Amino acid sequence: MAPDEAVIGCTGELVIGTRGSAGPGEVLVRIRGGSETFLAWSDEPLPHGAAVLVIESRGSRQVDVIKWADPLDALAGDGAGNAG
Repeated sequence: MAPDEAVIGCTGELVIGTRGSAGPGEVLVRIRGGSETFLAWSDEPLPHGAAVLVIESRGSRQVDVIKWADPLDALAGDGAGNAG
């Protein structure tokens, strides 16, 4: 099956943690106006509930992911924009 280019760059949440080279987990990705699940592979184990970024599609509903921290979350937590 051909890679799904649309999923690359999407963020998601692990519903089953990954085990690094020992095996995949499962990620729920916000895509195409909804949510879809994919088998998720990562270089290092990532826990259930981790926010991830899809960096590659392997086809057959399998993706490579890395841990993701939304940079806008850091801005929201620094007090910027709050009236004082």
